[in-house]
Amino acid sequence: MLDPTLLRSFVMVVDAGNFTRAGELLHLTQSTVSQQILRLEEQLGCRLLERGRRQVLPTESGERLLGYARRILQLGEEAREALGDEHSEGVLRLGLPEDFAGERMMPLLAAFAAQRPHLRLEVSSGLSHELLRQYRDGELDVALVKQWGADSDCLARWPEPLCWLDSATQPASLRDPLPLVAFPQGALYRQEMIHALEAQGRRWRIAYGSAGLASLCAAVTAGLGVSLLPRRCLQGGMRELGADEGFPLVDGLELALYARDGLAGSGRSLCEQLRELCDQAPAVIPARSRP
Repeated sequence: MLDPTLLRSFVMVVDAGNFTRAGELLHLTQSTVSQQILRLEEQLGCRLLERGRRQVLPTESGERLLGYARRILQLGEEAREALGDEHSEGVLRLGLPEDFAGERMMPLLAAFAAQRPHLRLEVSSGLSHELLRQYRDGELDVALVKQWGADSDCLARWPEPLCWLDSATQPASLRDPLPLVAFPQGALYRQEMIHALEAQGRRWRIAYGSAGLASLCAAVTAGLGVSLLPRRCLQGGMRELGADEGFPLVDGLELALYARDGLAGSGRSLCEQLRELCDQAPAVIPARSRP
């Protein structure tokens, strides 16, 4: 079955005449559109576009596909209109880092959804680098992610202070090798934690790994190991480790908010509520203003 997302990119490239303009119209990067066309060509086993310096033109196979692609996309639109609620406000897709999708966020999202019964709010949580990729690929409308230096197109960004945490009653910081409590591979906190220890030449091992912040905090409190986590995670049963104990300051991480241009009123309202929630943390860092 042909992916409508790939077909839409193919049609847009043909209509626009180049990948850059097609990406602007689709709110995707040029490289993402190019990758989608390559995937479509691989699926069909033929070249669909002649990539010239000044203009991109369909090949003979591309010309044959073009009519089918337009019909498939039109039928999909007709099906959505026929099956959708006439009062529907559409779909709003939000991505959140797993460690932020907890008690601070859930009441806000529940109230937001309850106030808009005709809006389909779809929320997913995961590792920030994967959420940002989904946003860049057009799979998310709004994304709140962690980054070492936010990109220039973010709506706003906030500092996310980190600290080394250990158990207050069953400390693990003096063990050798140092046991670590960590998110899965690819997670920012894990990468920076290991990098800091490697820079010191300190031996370490992963004692406990989980994608859930609550279980990581419980593991630290119980004494399974040391972890590098947001300072807001510091709670009873934990203690913060400092430079005098051999654990260097790690800073520069930011929480960044991204949203697509042209969001409907519900999307803009959600962005404002996310801003207000994040503003309860340390002062916001100025970012490019957008409507």
